[in-house]
Amino acid sequence: MFTRHWRISVAAVAAAVILWWGLTALAWINPLFVPAPASVWKAFLEIAREGYKGSSLLSHIGASLARLGTAFAIVLATAIPLGLVSGYSARIRALAEPFIEFYRPLPPLAYYTLLVLWLGIGDASKIALLALAGFAPLYIAVAAGVARIPQDRINGARSLGASGGRLFAHVILPSCLPDIFTGVRTALGMTYTTLVAAEMVAAESGLGWMVLDASKFLRSDVIFAGIILMGIIAVLLDASIRWLERAWVPWIGKDV
Repeated sequence: MFTRHWRISVAAVAAAVILWWGLTALAWINPLFVPAPASVWKAFLEIAREGYKGSSLLSHIGASLARLGTAFAIVLATAIPLGLVSGYSARIRALAEPFIEFYRPLPPLAYYTLLVLWLGIGDASKIALLALAGFAPLYIAVAAGVARIPQDRINGARSLGASGGRLFAHVILPSCLPDIFTGVRTALGMTYTTLVAAEMVAAESGLGWMVLDASKFLRSDVIFAGIILMGIIAVLLDASIRWLERAWVPWIGKDV
């Protein structure tokens, strides 16, 4: 997010906020649809101080992040190993990809009703939905990364005695780490988007639920505060992944 042109980014955000403030100050937009920045800030302070519907703001954020973290741990533990093996073995890929390619284009909410029937209305169905939403993008990125590894590199490692687990640990995994991080960022975005949608359908806590509940009472200031908060959390999560990428893959963009 913060590049050498960060001043341009800051200026663009400031210009958007000033435009927002100007339009609402001149009453050119109904505050029911677009509240003033001051009203949104006041609503945020009210939620931060008193909570929303009996629960603190931190508990709503914690509920959303707990669902997201659990689902994403499942995604990392399943998509990366299966992607590595599928990229290396055409037989494993032929076995797994028909199922993944079938459900990957489906909107997650299309099969959410089935998950609710099987797992109930609680967090289990939401976590399963998030895991399915994040699994396919990461699996595809990892498998494609393995397939792009030059065969000469693998043959060279084999000629030096590497095989099995050592070949995966010292050659295949490091070679496709840039693709893995790209897949992680994509999968995290998909999972986060689905999280908000799932909480809007059936939940009693979380930021998505808070925004949906506020819409029932025409609290557009709370809606805007919740949306901005969700956006800030998404940016911070993506920045964390980028930081890990720079720390763990310093050779990214270089021919290794």
